[in-house]
Amino acid sequence: MSKMFGGSGVVAQYLLQSGLAETFEIHELEIQREILWLEHYLDESALPEACWQYLIPELGEGGACSLFGQLADEPYDLSLILNGRTAQNEQRLSQLQLFCQAFEARTGMEWFGIYQARKNPEGQPVLVKLAYYGAPSRPEFPLTAEFARMSNNSTVGITGLGRVINDIPEYLARGGDYYTCDPKVQAEACLPLFDHSGRIVGIIDAEAFQKNVFNPAVLALLVAVCLMVPAYLPAADQPCSD
Repeated sequence: MSKMFGGSGVVAQYLLQSGLAETFEIHELEIQREILWLEHYLDESALPEACWQYLIPELGEGGACSLFGQLADEPYDLSLILNGRTAQNEQRLSQLQLFCQAFEARTGMEWFGIYQARKNPEGQPVLVKLAYYGAPSRPEFPLTAEFARMSNNSTVGITGLGRVINDIPEYLARGGDYYTCDPKVQAEACLPLFDHSGRIVGIIDAEAFQKNVFNPAVLALLVAVCLMVPAYLPAADQPCSD
C-alpha cells in the first residue's frame, strides 16, 4: 500500500497553502518522520472492512444542527454519493479507514474523520465523511458560505486554510462560531486536503476531550496524513468547484 509522499518542496507548499506556516512552527523533518511511520503502519497492517453505512445524529429544525445523543432511524449510506459499491470504492474506503486506525493508534485521540469534497445526489457541493472513528456525527457538511459561518469543516473546505482550536470554551467565550457535535470536545484541528494541482479535495478533522493537545508534534502527524490521503480518495466524477 505504501507510496512515496512528501518531498521537501511538497511539505513546504502544503504548510504555506494551508496557512499553518504562519501560525505554528512545524518542522519539515518531523513531518517526514511521520510520513515514514505512516507508510510503515500501512504496509504492516491488514486492511479493515470498508464501512459503507454508519449511524448519524438526528438533525434539528431546518437541518442545520445535530441533536447530540439522538440517532436517526436510518444509517447514512455512502454508496449513493460514491455512485455504487464498486471494487475500487471498497478498497479506497478500507484504506481510508486504515488511516483513521493509524491516527488512533498514534495519538489515542477521541475522534478523527476523513471527508471528501463531492456533489451529493441532489447536486449540492458537500464534504462527505468517508471514514472515521468515534461518536456518530454529521455525514455531510454543505460547502456554502452560509454554513461556513458556523462550521470549521465547511470553512476549511472552502478556503483551504487550516483551523486549529486548542481551547473551544475560550474560543466560544470570545464570540467564535462553532458547530457542536459533541459537547465533550475541548479542542479541534481541521486541515485541508489538496490534490497535485493544489485544488481542495477534502479535509481531515481531529477532536479531543482535552485542551491544548494540538502541539507541533501532533500537527506534524496530521500534515503527514493530509499529504498522503488524497492519493487514496475515491474518484470524483466532477470537481465540486464547478
